[in-house]
Parts: sequence; structure tokens; C-alpha cells
Amino acid sequence: MNREGRTFKGCLYFGLMLTKDGPKVIEYNARFGDPETQVILPRLKTDLFDIMLAVSEGRLADIDIEWKDNAVVCIVMASGGYPKSYQKGYEISGIEQAKKLPETKVYHAGTNLAQGKLVTNGGRVLGVTRQGKDLDEAIKNAYEAVKLISFKDVFYRQDIGVKK
Repeated sequence: MNREGRTFKGCLYFGLMLTKDGPKVIEYNARFGDPETQVILPRLKTDLFDIMLAVSEGRLADIDIEWKDNAVVCIVMASGGYPKSYQKGYEISGIEQAKKLPETKVYHAGTNLAQGKLVTNGGRVLGVTRQGKDLDEAIKNAYEAVKLISFKDVFYRQDIGVKK
């Protein structure tokens, strides 16, 4: 891009799929990825503003980026039928209980407030993120939080973090 006079400064996101033949790029975007960012930013010790300012000024090499020594897992809670046909408008419960667990964040994606109640409004409904001292603990913690949240036809993968 630089050779063509189109300098890029910002965040470049690559969506990768691990296959038996190795990693494959399935998408790329000039933005943060979702839900990938939800597990990266909680580990970041360096102020994100300082990093992005350095990127915009062309001095990223001058910044020491520091990370917490832990693991973070995000589980996407989706509407049954996603990514194809799914229903909307199902009441969501349990978020407040889940958020009481340590190091827990619940990110809204496909939600809506209807008649004072939180309801499903998309395929990817919530991203439930928890931390742990290592990957095994973070996985256990994330599923513990997910099990407190419910809505009709909820679906989430049971193999997040599992290496096959």
C-alpha cells in the first residue's frame, strides 16, 4: 500500500480459521474484530489511546506494549438458527447475576430494550467474557457466567478454547 501511495495507519483485523492444513484467512477489515477485541483488550496493560496515538504519528516502535499475564475467553451467545433464520424478541435473563462474577464483562450485540425488558434482536446476542490465571481457568469461568444467562433458543459453542 505504501508503494502505491496509500499509507494505512490504524487497526487491521484478520479473521483466521485453523484447519488441518494450517491457518486460513477468512476475512480482513480495517477495524477491531468482534468478539476478538473482547479478549484482547482486557489483557492490555498499556493505554490503548497511547498506542493508537503512536500509530497515527508513525511511532509505534517507540511504545512498549505491556500485557497482563493471564487468559481471557469470550463466548458468543447466539439466537438458535443463527446464522440462518432465527427469531427475535425473546426476553433475556441472568445478565446481572453473571456480571457479579469476578472479571466478567457482558457485551451486547443483538439486544434491544422492549417495554422495559431486554430482548434478543439479532443473531449474535451477547459476548460473555471472563478472565482466569490460565486458559483452562478462563474457559471454566466463562462457561460459568454463560450458564447464568438465558433466553429462548439460546445457542453457544461448547468447544471454545479446546484444542483438537
